[in-house]
Amino acid sequence: MIVVTGATGNVGRTLVRLLAGQGHQVTAVSRRITPADVPSGVRAVAADLSGPSAEAPSAADAVFLLVSGDLMMTGDPAGVVAPFAGSGRIVLLSSLGVASRPESLSHGRAFAAFERAVMDSGAEWTILRPGGFASNAYAWAPSIKASRTAAAPFGDVGIPDIDPDDIAAVAAATLTSPGHAEATYELTGPAPITPRQRAAAIADAIGEPVTFLDQTREEARAQMLAHMPAPVADTTLDVLGAPTPHEQRVSPNVEKILGRAPGTFAAWAQRNAAAFR
Repeated sequence: MIVVTGATGNVGRTLVRLLAGQGHQVTAVSRRITPADVPSGVRAVAADLSGPSAEAPSAADAVFLLVSGDLMMTGDPAGVVAPFAGSGRIVLLSSLGVASRPESLSHGRAFAAFERAVMDSGAEWTILRPGGFASNAYAWAPSIKASRTAAAPFGDVGIPDIDPDDIAAVAAATLTSPGHAEATYELTGPAPITPRQRAAAIADAIGEPVTFLDQTREEARAQMLAHMPAPVADTTLDVLGAPTPHEQRVSPNVEKILGRAPGTFAAWAQRNAAAFR
């Protein structure tokens, strides 16, 4: 049995579908989940990793562990990992920031603490460290729908955002295939892409022009604080505005593990165009 936490998110939902389609017994865990949220035959369990739950699954053949933003900043890493310590394998979704910004409270130190907890759990482990997600562009959906505009700071600074479906595919491979024990994989898309280029790709996907609006850092920060802690917002803006060479580097690991190149942002936008129409 494979446990997938964060099962209703951008990575987890696809991962559950992939594993179920491969014939694996899957338990999908999220704070708010129902059987209608998962494919037929998948067990849905509503559980909060920040506290004990009588129904939360523990030991399994393999576990995909996704730590939410609030839990990452305030949770006890050893306590979160402990229920899964008897599992055969744990695949942790971490962050590139552990390597690229080790002094950052959010992207660096918080994720590093969860990595250490997984490594100390006694289970076989694999760490996935993606950079930015293509799905962060969903934040533009309301304004693109309403006024065909997309606002962001640092419009001409690019980083190699990754399609969450590629993260899910790598997670499925590392959960079910040998050869990934004690491995840490940085994951990126195929090339750096700027916010202005992302807006243009969405415009192509929906077949209508989208006007890109340059924001100041302060304007962007005010929006981000509505849905993320201040340390996460501040470090995210640091990455977007002044990415390190490490954060702009394209990783070969998606192709190495999947045998194909990572998907482009344009392909992600075409597949998700309905969200912006």
